[in-house]
Parts: sequence; structure tokens; C-alpha cells
Amino acid sequence: MRKGDEQDPKGLIFEAYRIDGITPAECRTIFLDWALSVPGTRVPADQIAALLSRYERDHPDHPMTQTLREGRETIAQPRRRGGWRSRRRDA
Repeated sequence: MRKGDEQDPKGLIFEAYRIDGITPAECRTIFLDWALSVPGTRVPADQIAALLSRYERDHPDHPMTQTLREGRETIAQPRRRGGWRSRRRDA
């Protein structure tokens, strides 16, 4: 794997796996930076799946692997749209 490719243009995820003693909080920060840099033409869930297939087997217990798994699950969950005004009134 070379640093900076289609799934990880800035090489952020690549570098996270190279940092000894990286914490889950640091991984979440790196993941957020990565997620914000995903082009609008890409599907983040597909990008995360590709990254997991690349790293998960060799690094199953790494905090970045856990962060990617959590990101995949969060993206897969449907989100509620609307705020307090969109609630149905029963009165």
C-alpha cells in the first residue's frame, strides 16, 4: 500500500496504523479528519469497507480498526430527519 490512494487520499488512516500506542480518541480525531476529506462523489460506507478489508485482518485489535468498525455501523444506521417542529401533534 502506498501512502495516499483512492480510499485514503491524505494517508491519514495509513499513518494511524503506524503510530505506536495510538489511543482510541486519537483514532477518532484522525477518522473525523479523514471523513471530512472524502469527496462528495464517493460513498463513505464503501470507502470504510475498503479500508477495513485492507487493515482489519492484520490489525484486528488496533484502535483504528475499532474506529472504522464504529464508523461503518454509524453510517449504516438511518438517521431521523427534522426537529421538534416535525413531530406530529396529538392534540
